[in-house]
Amino acid sequence: MVRDGVSSRAGDRRRSGIRAGSGSRDGASPRHEEILLHGHRVTYRAAGRGPVVVLIHGITGSSQQWDEVIDLLSDRFSVLAPDLLGHGRSAKPRGDYSLGAYAVSVRDLLIALGHRRATVVGHSLGGGIAMQFSYEYPVFCERLVLVSSGGLGREVHPLLQAATLPGAEVVLPLITSPPLIAAASAVAQRLGRVGLHLGPDLAEMGRGYASLADTGARQAFLHSLRAVIEPGGQRVSARDRLYLAEMVPSLIVWGAADPLIPVDHAAIAQRGMPGSRLEIFEDAGHFPFLEDPPRFAQVLGDFMDGTDPARIEFSDEYLDMLRSLMREHARPGTNGT
Repeated sequence: MVRDGVSSRAGDRRRSGIRAGSGSRDGASPRHEEILLHGHRVTYRAAGRGPVVVLIHGITGSSQQWDEVIDLLSDRFSVLAPDLLGHGRSAKPRGDYSLGAYAVSVRDLLIALGHRRATVVGHSLGGGIAMQFSYEYPVFCERLVLVSSGGLGREVHPLLQAATLPGAEVVLPLITSPPLIAAASAVAQRLGRVGLHLGPDLAEMGRGYASLADTGARQAFLHSLRAVIEPGGQRVSARDRLYLAEMVPSLIVWGAADPLIPVDHAAIAQRGMPGSRLEIFEDAGHFPFLEDPPRFAQVLGDFMDGTDPARIEFSDEYLDMLRSLMREHARPGTNGT
């Protein structure tokens, strides 16, 4: 079972009906659909029925990264995984790629598809979006799940810091050109020198950088990255507001060998989020849900089974509770900042 603190290995967890090799009842792959939101094409994967789970990918990622997890969850949950604007098959307009803009796009997708509330799961940049979503639109958020999330400390891999430097616009088209991407061994060798090794971390970073050969995707990447990272590290921090997660059941998942965002940030998140649960994947890197999809689906299912969904409404009672929490954490140093 997932417990407060670091959980035990899979053998000690309570079984919740999600098993290795299990998936949707009809064995069908996730449906790949699209919708127009505010005039822009948004593509998404969807499968299953039941309580809604939204899976938000990270920078240069796409909804495809969640396919195995969707298959494992879809027999019990209605699973929705969008391609964020600027990513995957979604439109790549010139526009706002801030966390707030992404959060409102997730809200609007839920509304457009007729969903009232959801458990929101965010990976890496998607974790920052999920936190922003829970703060801005609490009436839509039943639970919050952070997976190797950004926004919890300054430290981040130098490769991402370098992409925020002046001149990246000139360098990126060169390093993401098809001839270089095709030379997979050369790419692997270069990424290996900066701490990214063979396995899901390298494979996903390679796929992500290959997608930047598209001009629109490259511009979206730079705008998204510079909104949250600067040459000195992560520039956006949620640490001063983590205490608000007390009002929503929260789970934190991290790979112990994460080379992009250090696992120490998981402990920061747990300390700042009262009542949150923490699961460390001991042998995983930045993509624990890709390295062990059955375990990830099991952990998420156990968490949902073991918690009551938040039912926040903008009532006087809610506003009084919010004011009380804000007063309690108004003193300098209260939130570790």
